[in-house]
Amino acid sequence: MPRVFQQRSSALSYPLGVANRRNVVAVEDCLKAIFSVGEWDESARTVGDIAARLRSSTSSVSEMVKRLTDDGLVEHERYGAVALTDAGLARALRMVRRHRLIETYLVTALDYGWDEVHDEAEVLEHAISDLMLDRMDRRLGHPWRDPHGDAIPTADGVLHRPVARPLGELGEGEGGHVVRIDDDDPELLRWFAEHGLVLDVGLTVTGLKPFGGATEVRVDTADGSTTLDLGLQAVAALWIGSTPPVNRAVADGCHYPSCEHVGAESS
Repeated sequence: MPRVFQQRSSALSYPLGVANRRNVVAVEDCLKAIFSVGEWDESARTVGDIAARLRSSTSSVSEMVKRLTDDGLVEHERYGAVALTDAGLARALRMVRRHRLIETYLVTALDYGWDEVHDEAEVLEHAISDLMLDRMDRRLGHPWRDPHGDAIPTADGVLHRPVARPLGELGEGEGGHVVRIDDDDPELLRWFAEHGLVLDVGLTVTGLKPFGGATEVRVDTADGSTTLDLGLQAVAALWIGSTPPVNRAVADGCHYPSCEHVGAESS
């Protein structure tokens, strides 16, 4: 009889364990999404924006936000923006670090294209152990940004975010260097790569077509200059900084002269 009871107990515990794991993954995904949608624009941290990022329904995300609020991980007033608490930010940055390190490893060590890694990292970030993540970090030489220019949080939970502006805010004659490229659309990433629009290249706005038309830019590389007409989607994907990064970190671990600290060190 004890033997039968043990079998039943084991059979029942398996789906409960799976359910608990799914709950943890859902919480981690939501915290990461809350951080990501507002990383460069805090006004974007609404339930609708988070739902779009997660490709989920607004009602499901609203319920999750309520749960995270009860757990002390976020702050949210009805119809207002969603803000991470210090505890929520720390957990979010851990997941962001996992995701961006995995993307970097896939590109650097396994020859993935920068347009192929996002969905792979979404799965692997929940599967690998802390030990494997640490070994990836060491093998890569402790990288500070991912293939799209997004900063990789340190093991201590600090993200060094460069000061940058959306390309759409630049006027004619203004420019700088490409600091970040949004990775939401793989097809757009491939188009950027084909036309030499990659991290660190110089970019200057040379013309603005009226009535929401194309933005004309000059892209400056070591091989010369190219003029491109960028539509709204391409413009929205690019962030421009005043200077390129340096290979060796300057003060406080930053690779840009102008840098904002997010996370443990900034609190």
